[in-house]
Amino acid sequence: MLEVEEIHTFYGLSHILFGVSLSIESGKVVCMLGRNGAGKSTTLKSIIGITPPKKGSIRFKGEEITGKQPFMLVRMGIGYAPDERRIFADLTVEDNLEIAERKVEGGERWDKERAYEVFPVLENIGSRRGGCLSGGEQKMLAIARALMCNPELLLLDEPFEGLAPVMVKVLEDQIGTLKETGLTVLLAEQNVKTTLRLSDHGYIIDDGKIRYQGSVEELKENEEVRRKYLFI
Repeated sequence: MLEVEEIHTFYGLSHILFGVSLSIESGKVVCMLGRNGAGKSTTLKSIIGITPPKKGSIRFKGEEITGKQPFMLVRMGIGYAPDERRIFADLTVEDNLEIAERKVEGGERWDKERAYEVFPVLENIGSRRGGCLSGGEQKMLAIARALMCNPELLLLDEPFEGLAPVMVKVLEDQIGTLKETGLTVLLAEQNVKTTLRLSDHGYIIDDGKIRYQGSVEELKENEEVRRKYLFI
């Protein structure tokens, strides 16, 4: 579904990603693991067009999308939940969801009711303003809002960051539910154990370069790689 080939991304004159390549098959959950500042968020922002790469190629369902505007990629079927959440603080939970809804023809689609089925806590606080939510509630709302765009591919950037362990478990279960629907997910995270439980395939990024890739089982068995790049 997604092919990223040798992308180089810059912030101004600062070279951040150095020849990053990865691929995601339809219906799979693929994780990108790495320490803070390793290049995970920049990779996702490169894919969704916020910081387009200066070199390299990104293809979605075989179509070249490098350099396309984020709104165009959303219309093509790519959803994005950023690590900073970016919800509308002055709008209610319900309004945040409704404003993001993208109509699609045929098949099962995401609407507010279906989003509430996955994130039932949001239905109970539907009239509460986004700025009054807890960190965990805002994370759920950011993901639910991305789902309202009816994506085929969902990019999740650090969904577990800063959450209490009990909220991490709740969100893990909810992302697991999304996996069961057949949604394709690229998950960038530092929480290794939780992320590996959800994923089919993994990449490790460090200093803007992919250092390792393999199945989750291979990654779990490779103690040397985990110690070197993930400190576990």
